[in-house]
Amino acid sequence: MESLKKKGESFFQMPLHYPRYTRKDYQDMPEWKLDRLLADYGLSIQGDLTYKRDFAMGAFLWPGFHQQASLSNPQNSIK
Repeated sequence: MESLKKKGESFFQMPLHYPRYTRKDYQDMPEWKLDRLLADYGLSIQGDLTYKRDFAMGAFLWPGFHQQASLSNPQNSIK
């Protein structure tokens, strides 16, 4: 990897796990942590804190996913 840095080439490795933060987690997250999270996934870290939070929530939160998952879970069904 050192030889890649010397040549000016970049190296990116996708993180193993998808981030599991809630909307509140992103709203309370400090800027340095947002920068690190976005950089880990190869995403832009340009912009102000509000932009970074909105971008991260748009990239990593799936609207309605938790609600759909609980409805489709047979353990949660009414008998």
